[in-house]
Amino acid sequence: MLGLFLILPVFALYADRLEGASAMLVGIALGAYGVTQALLQVPFGILSDRFGRKPLLTAGLLLFALGSVVAAQATTIESVIFGRALQGAGAISAVALALLADLTREEQRTKAMALAGMSIGASFLAALILGPLLAESVGLQGLFWVSGFLAVAALPVVWWLIPAARVLANGSDQQPVRGQLQAVLLDPQLVRLDVGIFVLHMVLTALFVAVPFALRDSVGLSPGRHWQIYIPVLLLSVLAMVPLLLLSMKRRNTMRVFRVAIGILLGALLVLAVGSDEVVLLIGGLWLFFTGFNLLEAMLPSLTSRLAPATRKGSALGIYNTFQFTGVFFGGVLGGLTYSMWGAEGVFIFAAVSVVLWLVLALTGPAPALPESLTVRLERADPGDLAGLGDRLRQVTGVQEITVMPERGVAYLKVDPQIIDRETLKRLDGIIAVE
Repeated sequence: MLGLFLILPVFALYADRLEGASAMLVGIALGAYGVTQALLQVPFGILSDRFGRKPLLTAGLLLFALGSVVAAQATTIESVIFGRALQGAGAISAVALALLADLTREEQRTKAMALAGMSIGASFLAALILGPLLAESVGLQGLFWVSGFLAVAALPVVWWLIPAARVLANGSDQQPVRGQLQAVLLDPQLVRLDVGIFVLHMVLTALFVAVPFALRDSVGLSPGRHWQIYIPVLLLSVLAMVPLLLLSMKRRNTMRVFRVAIGILLGALLVLAVGSDEVVLLIGGLWLFFTGFNLLEAMLPSLTSRLAPATRKGSALGIYNTFQFTGVFFGGVLGGLTYSMWGAEGVFIFAAVSVVLWLVLALTGPAPALPESLTVRLERADPGDLAGLGDRLRQVTGVQEITVMPERGVAYLKVDPQIIDRETLKRLDGIIAVE
């Protein structure tokens, strides 16, 4: 993510030196990454369900590195567009989230997603500072070389530092690819979450059409000093978000905190709409916005992975990420159009109306039945007996998903807390304890 973000603060400033560059083509070059990301999230997710997470992560990182090399050697804007599109073809967001979900228990998943989100946020903050500094010394092409190097450097992490996981799902979840997609797209709970991530990233992108102008005009900061507002606001928002995130990890509080977070987002946009020309209200509105945004950014993928069946988890997260990147596209287009017609206030009102519709959807829909997780200690963890172990565990009432980690001697079970038969589970051969 650092390799991707390094380009963003300086691309528009340096791209006009490329042959054939124009404002429209520079915009296309920036957006090309998101387009291919949106198109390929679902195929990568489906393939990861079939062939495993790590092979698809490797393929995606290599595609990103190849795209970086193409862009680094480009002398025309068209070549950079091709390189950026090739970078986006390494659409591993859904695969990475699915692997993270495979390796974590249900109750710890929100925390794991939050930590992943924090690492992405830290990369973004670092890029705001390092991007301009590196560009001065190595230029735009040098930044693309750095991006490619970082992608290759991630490969040993994938294969040697991340533990392996084997997911053994309930047999009833096994479906052809077309059936997987249809099941995910027709699942009302998953669709609500997909709409949520679409709105969240549409609003975020639209916000950054207007906020830079507000910081320049209301606060009096030149563009090169905007990070002096963004970084403290982001850090303080994380501090405010953590208590709510911890509260959401209690099963009965999850959906309540989720709805409160949407409400915080709405409140922030209303503050910005009425006070974007006031320094205190502008900064306070941004703090509220990022508090709600960071909380929702952690909870949405966690809820998606918890509600999706094991064999459709990659597919579900692929569709989820497709909605996310599509939201980015529409946020840029609609945000720019709204700003050109009604200014910053119009953008904030447009964003607030979008969040109101999302909040209504969240309040009126039925609360999802969230599964719980059990940790099973294994007497022996023979990789050759995985199929037999899976068959025995699948016979227990209430078991929905099985993830076995032989090297750790444990299995993680996704279970329905209302009907799980713990006594039968404890009596199974090869099981030492159920936690």
